[in-house]
Amino acid sequence: MEIEILHAKSLKSLGRLSGLKAESTIMDVKLEYEQIKPGLYPDRQSFRADPKSKMLKDETKLSAIGFGAGGNKLYFRDLGPQVGWTTVFLTEYAGPLFIYLLFYMRPALIYGAEAAKEPKAQVVHIACACWTFHYAKRLFETVFIHRFSHATMPISNIVKNSTYYWGFAAFVAYFINHPLYTAPCANQTYTALAGFVVSELGNFSIHVALRNLRPPGTKERRIPYPTSNPLTLLFKFVSCPNYTYEFYSWLSFTIMTQSLPALLFTIAGVYQMTVWAMGKHRNYRKEFKEYPRGRKSIIPFLI
Repeated sequence: MEIEILHAKSLKSLGRLSGLKAESTIMDVKLEYEQIKPGLYPDRQSFRADPKSKMLKDETKLSAIGFGAGGNKLYFRDLGPQVGWTTVFLTEYAGPLFIYLLFYMRPALIYGAEAAKEPKAQVVHIACACWTFHYAKRLFETVFIHRFSHATMPISNIVKNSTYYWGFAAFVAYFINHPLYTAPCANQTYTALAGFVVSELGNFSIHVALRNLRPPGTKERRIPYPTSNPLTLLFKFVSCPNYTYEFYSWLSFTIMTQSLPALLFTIAGVYQMTVWAMGKHRNYRKEFKEYPRGRKSIIPFLI
């Protein structure tokens, strides 16, 4: 079988591959194409059956897209330099942890020498513990829990994402650890703290449940359902309860600290998570005919 590779935008011919069979996969195509374009390793390659169609999965067989003996064409796009997801997440999450602790533990560096002498409200210590727990949990999940369907992402994303996380970490930490910070009442703080803890445990429970859905070394996708863990019951109502719990965590953190920067961080986060959740929800419904129709994307009964 011979396949002509065309550029997805210009439609310019980029070369021809031969020796592939109907049972060959897109990953086989990527490996063959790398032989004639050594700088384009497989994770950097994207192939489509049509210039405007979706990217073909690595495991897709050529026979599944109607390829035969001749006249076969694939459309190529260069995804750009890639970096591993684990590296991205470790960079994104270690930064906010370090930055927040810098504001909390070394106030003299940020606010001046006199700031270190000012007593901190109890909620300031609690907020630091919550922030540290959240990002330490994320680092732990990155290394030991998550199983990624894609090995890499564009290296440009690490700059964009780190700017977002690191910038908001400094913004939130600056105001909460400021000597002039005014703490809310104790009842508000401890009630919101309880909501934060439950939400963090719920988020972790969902990540474990999603991990167990995908056997090691595979990209298999299944419909997620609640497990014996009661914190996974949100699967009955939304497709992405991990995002739901994440939103509840930061909403609780905002109420606990009564902080405007934390509120802005929460709003920005829930907006982005809603976009992701709606996309994943659509993909679930397209991929699985038996997918539960009553589920929403992220907010039960609403979105």
